[in-house]
Amino acid sequence: MKINIFEKWLGSGFFTGYIPFASGTFGSLAALLIYYIPGFSNPPVIITVIIFFAFYGIYVGTKFEKIYGKDPAECTIDEVVGMWITLLFVPKTIMISLTGFLIWRLLDIIKPFPARQAEKLQGGLGIMLDDVIAGAYSLIILQVILIIFKY
Repeated sequence: MKINIFEKWLGSGFFTGYIPFASGTFGSLAALLIYYIPGFSNPPVIITVIIFFAFYGIYVGTKFEKIYGKDPAECTIDEVVGMWITLLFVPKTIMISLTGFLIWRLLDIIKPFPARQAEKLQGGLGIMLDDVIAGAYSLIILQVILIIFKY
């Protein structure tokens, strides 16, 4: 099985998966930077991109797993999607974005139920689903924080 350059670029979260340390964190940072492209955070835009990347991540994640092994560090498209899910429907400020980033990274590492169980699924589905779940939890927690602080 071979991965072409486009698959490497997207599957590795814009090549962040090939950084030899903390590739998931760098993938999340890349997603955060892209979030700041004007117009990207508009719900119809970001939701469309999340859906595309999630489904494409299942496909390309399966290829990455066959080449690099179970849930490989080289595949960071899942971190990109989880970060973008975290930032859905929130005001675009540096403080909120960084808070979302920290919550997302914590939950991506902890993998609360059922994310850890989803991670055990084979192929790209396991790679993507745990991060979609952790991203959804991060989104909820960030929204609750914004409500508590009346932002």
